[in-house]
Amino acid sequence: MHVKLLTKPGCHLCDDVKTELAALASDYPHTLEEVNIADSIHLFEKYHLTIPVVQIGDVELQAPISQEQLIAALSR
Repeated sequence: MHVKLLTKPGCHLCDDVKTELAALASDYPHTLEEVNIADSIHLFEKYHLTIPVVQIGDVELQAPISQEQLIAALSR
């Protein structure tokens, strides 16, 4: 399963979600792709107020993201 994490440097909430995803990896195997929104003006304009954003398939989670939301999305 592919998980995309939209983030930017210095985002502590992004770090928290990344840690949570790592903890869930043994029960919900996935590959994690981190995308720095600061590298794209389009992504920055769209997501700068809502990061972290996690995209799993057709599910998009925006901050705040709970462990329950991650498990539900990873279970699909």
